[in-house]
Amino acid sequence: MNFFQTIVLAIIEGLTEFLPVSSTGHMIIASSFMGIATDPFVKLFTIVIQLGAILSVVVLYFKRFFQSINFYLKLFVAFIPAAIFGFLLSDKIDELLESPLTVAVSLVVGGIILLFVDKWFNQPTIHEEKEITFLTAFKIGLFQCLAMIPGTSRSGASIVGGMSLKLSRKVAAEFSFFLAVPTMVAATGKKLLDFYKEGHTISHDQIQLLAVGNIVAFIVALLAIKSFIGYLNKNGFKLFGWYRIIAGLIIIALLQSGHNLQII
Repeated sequence: MNFFQTIVLAIIEGLTEFLPVSSTGHMIIASSFMGIATDPFVKLFTIVIQLGAILSVVVLYFKRFFQSINFYLKLFVAFIPAAIFGFLLSDKIDELLESPLTVAVSLVVGGIILLFVDKWFNQPTIHEEKEITFLTAFKIGLFQCLAMIPGTSRSGASIVGGMSLKLSRKVAAEFSFFLAVPTMVAATGKKLLDFYKEGHTISHDQIQLLAVGNIVAFIVALLAIKSFIGYLNKNGFKLFGWYRIIAGLIIIALLQSGHNLQII
């Protein structure tokens, strides 16, 4: 993995982490095109740099992270399902991280759902984060677990899950952002631990790549979050739905034509 590939993947991560299009799925496809998807360090990289993007939430919503103990308790309750299923399904998730076809199918299925989600859940009753109950938080956490299938989108699954539980689009999106913080901190820690347990080590050059990747993802994500919230409030999910469907079908067509997505 070289410096150019690092920048490309980090930009993709920063742009897509908070959009319902699957940042992991996009990085899998991009790394497959570059012929580096099966490299153990690249798998580590695609998880670890998500932490850089997620930390942009802490910066942008700094005051919200110091408002009440209930805020943290709700995040903890919502995080529990991901912690359990992530631990139990870790090996299977790693296998799926090498599968462009899994990503493509997930993109199409998720895209179809996004075309209709604004009509399905258009009567929200929860317009502020403080109105979210602990049970609702836990249920959102269950929806988030769907994102363990690459291409599903962590933010998309938790936002749609929140909307199905009567959260407004804005509140569902923001709670999804907040929930990403403990989720990605835990995912990063576990991935690093597993990496070392498997006998791998991180070289000085790779540490630099991780640092650069996190910084780039952080900066790009800062610019992307506010734009996404504004667009979502005005226009809903249809554009993202069509994008997912088109992208997924293109990938499926390439795979069906015998393309192995490793051309660089």
